[in-house]
Order: sequence, then C-alpha cells, then structure tokens
Amino acid sequence: ALNIGRHYTPSAVSPLPLSSGQFAVVRRCRHRSTGVEYAAKFIKKRRSKSSRRGVSREDIEREVSILKEIQHPNIITLHEVFENKAEVILILELVAGGELFDFLAEKESLSEEEATQFLKQILDGVFYLHSKQIAHFDLKPENIMLLNRSVPHPRIKIIDFGLAHKIDFSNDFKNIFGTPEFVAPEVVNYEPLGLEADMWSVGVITYILLSGASPFLGDNKQETLANVSAVDYTFDEEFFSNTSILAKDFIARLLIKDPKKRMTIQDSLQHPWIKPKDTQQALSRKESAVNMEKFKKFAARRKWKQSVRLISLCNRLSRSFLSRSNISVARSDDTLVSYQSPVLLRMQNSF
Repeated sequence: ALNIGRHYTPSAVSPLPLSSGQFAVVRRCRHRSTGVEYAAKFIKKRRSKSSRRGVSREDIEREVSILKEIQHPNIITLHEVFENKAEVILILELVAGGELFDFLAEKESLSEEEATQFLKQILDGVFYLHSKQIAHFDLKPENIMLLNRSVPHPRIKIIDFGLAHKIDFSNDFKNIFGTPEFVAPEVVNYEPLGLEADMWSVGVITYILLSGASPFLGDNKQETLANVSAVDYTFDEEFFSNTSILAKDFIARLLIKDPKKRMTIQDSLQHPWIKPKDTQQALSRKESAVNMEKFKKFAARRKWKQSVRLISLCNRLSRSFLSRSNISVARSDDTLVSYQSPVLLRMQNSF
C-alpha cells in the first residue's frame, strides 16, 4: 500500500515523535475509520547500495518478516506496512505506558518478589522469541515498555526489532551492533552470535534493576567494551546490601563469558529466584528489596542523558536546516557501529 494518508491521520494527542533515531522516527497516528491509535514507524530507505544514509531493503525486510511472525502478549504487534518512494512505514501497536524503568523509579519501595513479576514477563517474551529461533540483539531498558501504566498490573512489551535476526544454526552470524553497556562479550569480540547474547543482556538488565548500578559501564565506550570482554563486574555491597543470594546467583549464571555455559531462557524460567522451589526461597524474595535510592538516581541519570541527547539532536537539526534542505545526523556515541539499527535521519511527515 502506498498512500498511508488515506487510512491514517496524525494523532491529535501528541504532535511530537514518540521516539527518534538515526534512520527512523516513530509517530502516534489514528486509523481514520476505526479511530484506533497506533504507532507509525517511518524508516528511511537507502537510495543505493553504495549509500550509507538510510536502511537497506534487506534490513527492512528482515525486521518486517520477523514482526509478521510474532504474536505474543509481551511483544509489540505489527498491524500493517506501507511504502512510498522514500520510506517504509510500519503501523505498530501503540505502546504508550512508557519505559518499565521509569515506572519502577516512581515507586517508594520494591521487593524482589515484585521485581520478578515484571522480569518474568520479559523472560516470557524472550522465551517466545527464542522458541522461534529469533534473537532480539538489542534488549535494554529503552526497549522494555509498558502497554499501559495506569492499570493495577501493567503489561510488559518488548519493542524495536531493528537488530533482530533469525538464527540459522548451520551458518555463523557475526556482527558488531547494539549498545555497549548491554552487549555480550561475543559481540565485542566479533565471534559467532546466537540466542545466548540476549540472555547476557537480561543479566545486565536484572543487575541494574536490583542495584541501580550498571555492571560494565566505564568512562567511555572503549572502557565499557573492555569491561564487558573481561566480564569485569562485582556485587558491590554499597549497591547489593539488601539483595538475596538467589538474585545474585541468577545474575551470575547469565553474566558468563562462554555463551554455551550461560543460562538459556528455559534455565532462567526454572531458576529458583524466578520459580521458588520452597517457602524459604519464596520468603527470601519477599524480604529482599531493590535498592530504590540508587535505582532512582540511575533512572534520573538516564533521563538526563536522553534529554541532553535530544537537545543536541535538535541543535544539529536546526543547524542543518539553515545549511541545507537535507538533514543528516551524526551517529550517537552510545551505539556500536551498526547500519541495521534504524534511527532518525530526516524528519519527514509522510501523512
């Protein structure tokens, strides 16, 4: 379908993009006949094979084919696809509850038991993906959202399948992509990649959720990657004083350099921290707590960084507007080199 404007109109709720990056922008939209709201992801197409601006047809088709295959309560749903000369537009389920981490940072206290109820939903989504041999390759707090934060038990939604791949066990797949803080050692070391890389990211997310500290974050990208490769992390008492032994064991079984020795998604769902085997294990979760003071600071720092990035993006865009009609944006220092990752290049209203 070519004419998106015939079927959808920009949402009156918010004219601003829901998110934006190097070669894509996500906007809220409304179906003209049903009134149902969706998220429209505008992906800029690469004009030629030699061009580095935009996303290649192969990468767009891979994202679309993976999204078409997915139907799970904890994963974003693709509704339909449009295409015009410059872009491919994905009409996706509107996930409007914000990031899980922002939601949790507003709580006064959080027991491990409550934390595992959210983590279990993430694991259920990953289990579904892995059962279809799909690796997400970009699991991080920004991609773990809530469908609706105003309900008693908010539902987790895993979003952004721009880096996702179907794993073919007969062919080695290598790539350098993702966000340094969350990528597995095999990504850093350019070794064959599989479903195990997602499990490492789950370990990092869990570590941050419980402590408010990021296990491998260095002063710069190179230091972070070196820490990841060396698996250089500790359970510092300053951050983990109220953390149960079971929770630390769960993390330690995921942050293992050898992908083959790492817990699989099936192992993680059976781990006693997620599925207690007796009352004592269940009780330890109830009595252990997330370090909310540190977690709130972590969430605030992340929001501040995102704001700074957004301001600098806006500044670059306005400078570019003055200098030329085509707006190009430099790659963020927070991501590894990746032409798969669709993010904002031109803000173009295709409605």
